[in-house]
Amino acid sequence: MASNWFEAPAPVARRVRAYFAPVQRALQQPEIFDPVANGRFDLDAPPTPWIDLGWIESFLRKSKSKSQPLLTGIPASVFGQVRETLEADVSFEFQRWTKLTMALATGSQHMNLLAGTAGGTASPVGTQAATAVAIQAGSTATALILSSTDVTQFSAGSLVAVDADYTGQLGFVGTPIAGAYVRQALSDVDYVRRITFNVGLVAEVNGGTLMLAQPLPGGDPGPEAKLQALTGFVDREGGSFYQEWSALFVIVGSQDERIFLHYPRLQPNVGAEETATPLGERRSGGQQRIALKASFAALPITDALDGERVLCYRSFLPAPHAAI
Repeated sequence: MASNWFEAPAPVARRVRAYFAPVQRALQQPEIFDPVANGRFDLDAPPTPWIDLGWIESFLRKSKSKSQPLLTGIPASVFGQVRETLEADVSFEFQRWTKLTMALATGSQHMNLLAGTAGGTASPVGTQAATAVAIQAGSTATALILSSTDVTQFSAGSLVAVDADYTGQLGFVGTPIAGAYVRQALSDVDYVRRITFNVGLVAEVNGGTLMLAQPLPGGDPGPEAKLQALTGFVDREGGSFYQEWSALFVIVGSQDERIFLHYPRLQPNVGAEETATPLGERRSGGQQRIALKASFAALPITDALDGERVLCYRSFLPAPHAAI
């Protein structure tokens, strides 16, 4: 009888796909990926709250953990080993420029350039922002209801930031994704909307409702949320705040096998950097693709299964009918 299984070769893959999810900073709670429940998810529709950041290039991960021999006896001989340090790095290039890829490719606060009022004082992070408008009850992550007066300020193609006023909060700020850590009270009422990850693109205006092209990363806006237009993004070299996110890297083989590299906690360990790749013939003045170069240090979590400290989980789902 003919067998219905085959000897699978080493996986052959073209690219790596990246997904990130926010860590709840105040609770020190990372996002956990379950390969049993979600291992066969549609790559274009990851499970909540994972955010698809597309295919990445030049993916490299390196373990820097060190072991130390445990000596015993006279003369001393190696009895076993103990793990002296637990370290790992991950680096790659994003092929997309978005709010989140820019934030992940730098180490500090990543800000929204809030649309300003005429005559505002010049600032590297934008002039005086226009007054925020209230969001009406019944709004969702994809449909923001405004008053009949406020809705006229926006049109299809508008970029918007949605979050609460800053009212002197200390610690991690940003709802629900932390975008900064405030050590002393500030005077900027718009500060939370400057650093929020709750941003969206208006696809159309339907009556008094702004319909967004994608759901807000933070979900439905809270009762205190307000909205401001933004024109772009800005980050800074320096500062004391570090981004921290959970990461999932997926490698899909030619036989539909899948390799998952799950890092529950990653923090950027270098400043902002870009790489330029020439397109076509290499010559002066030729076009170049500008990619965001990202590098991270992995931070440990304590696995609830057995109390071990872990930096990364590598999972493998074999190809259908492949021998194991």
